[in-house]
Amino acid sequence: MGESVDEEVPKEQQARPGMTRRSILRRFGMGVAGFSALGGAVAVTQSAREQPARRPPPIPIAAPLRIDHVTVIDPRDGSRREDVSIRIRDGNIVSVSANERPPDFDEWAIDGRGRFVVPGYNNMHTHALQSDGPDMPLAMMLSEGTTGMRQMAGSSGMLEARAQSRLGTPQHAPALLQMPGSLLMPFTARSVEDVHRVIGDQKHRGANFIKVIDLDREVFFAAIDAAHQNGLRIAGHLPPSVTLKEAADAGMDCIEHLGAGGRVWFETSTDGAALRAEALNSDSSPTAGWLDHLPFAEQIFSTTFVQKRVKKMLLNPVLSDSAEAVSRLRRAIDTFDDDAAQRLVETFARQKTWHTPTLVRLRTQYRADDPAYAAHPWLSLLREDDRRDYDDTRQRFLDLPDTTRATYHDCYDMSLRLVGMLHAAGVALMTGTDGTGASPGQDLASEFRELAAAGLGPLDVLRSATTVPAAYLGRTGTMGATDVGMAADFVLLDADPLASVESLTRVAAIVRAGHFITVEEIRSVIDQFAG
Repeated sequence: MGESVDEEVPKEQQARPGMTRRSILRRFGMGVAGFSALGGAVAVTQSAREQPARRPPPIPIAAPLRIDHVTVIDPRDGSRREDVSIRIRDGNIVSVSANERPPDFDEWAIDGRGRFVVPGYNNMHTHALQSDGPDMPLAMMLSEGTTGMRQMAGSSGMLEARAQSRLGTPQHAPALLQMPGSLLMPFTARSVEDVHRVIGDQKHRGANFIKVIDLDREVFFAAIDAAHQNGLRIAGHLPPSVTLKEAADAGMDCIEHLGAGGRVWFETSTDGAALRAEALNSDSSPTAGWLDHLPFAEQIFSTTFVQKRVKKMLLNPVLSDSAEAVSRLRRAIDTFDDDAAQRLVETFARQKTWHTPTLVRLRTQYRADDPAYAAHPWLSLLREDDRRDYDDTRQRFLDLPDTTRATYHDCYDMSLRLVGMLHAAGVALMTGTDGTGASPGQDLASEFRELAAAGLGPLDVLRSATTVPAAYLGRTGTMGATDVGMAADFVLLDADPLASVESLTRVAAIVRAGHFITVEEIRSVIDQFAG
């Protein structure tokens, strides 16, 4: 029954200029502060709630599998075991040992000679299930070696669909590791009483964690307490009225996108207090936020007209920055204070605040004029209307004044610098892309490269995709390593992953829930979806 990983696998295995983000939101009848914090949460209140209730064919139980002559890399300690066999039954690893005996009569044997095995990667910030058609982006994620994902926006409908096994996750997809309920925003949690009720309800419906976008200051801190009282972690973005240090000291578990909105630079500036005050005052208005508290606010936000406008704007939120906002960002960068940044980083380390920086999301915003994005291979997979929106958005960035684009470039360079400081201080970093799974430039391979540019070595990057997510999820007994008793979710690479970060992207095959799948098979599935 011997085969190589290159042989065929059986089928059954297979805005307008000058408008601020707040003013745009007010125009839509919302008035929610820090609208850029919505990040990749496009259309969650509508499309996620109306997720098709389809029941996919059950993934068949994997046949007993044995992969011989591989080198197993253990990211827990950086060790390697050469020329070993991995035996799998019922989707779990039953042995990792020297190849000392022939395969059992019922084992499907694979010759993995020359390949390196690492645990499956985890995308800890994705919105793949919000895609209009999630099957293709999910398959694209799997082709990168992603065997697990944390979906960052959900709804009551999605939680119910998952509980009833009708969420519609196909075979060629990563495992859904965690999902929240509806995003915490002013129109879903208007008061301290609201937030306790909402979080209790989400826990009851099966939410794995709480995702916060923007709340009133008092409600935000109450949300952290309510999440922890319900035994849940809380992750997401910060309201403009809350600093990153305050959030970390209050116990926020995981911060996404370095806090979102660029306000981190106010906390690392010698002029930070003044900059923060100016930013808060610029967002104030006698009527700001009043519509947040209307009972039909969520319905307004979920209209098709608003969703389409929001979806396009979120391709690059910085295009909605006012001249004043860009000026403040420039001042913050020019007055960067290493000592202040180090104190902030030490707060994260002391409070054990996790971070999913999603550098590829920040890069596609701040360096959208990179010529590589104009020729990205994933562009051909976009629908015609999405491609038009993408091209138009990129051109608008190219049309910005040179000084504005230079400020954004410097902002991204500072983001890399800060991530390097976080890593040096021992802050836990996790990989995430913030895309729907098919967003040009927002792929896991690119995230690996950006983390390397921030100063992480190959083993550090591997850990950010494997052992660190396993620790965050409390699943170190079942994931994060290729060892006996672990789930059979791992990646076969064509090059030594400890030699270079680029080797982590040279995926030959994936074992997902005990099923052996070559990259060629996944790509053929992607081609079918694209066709």
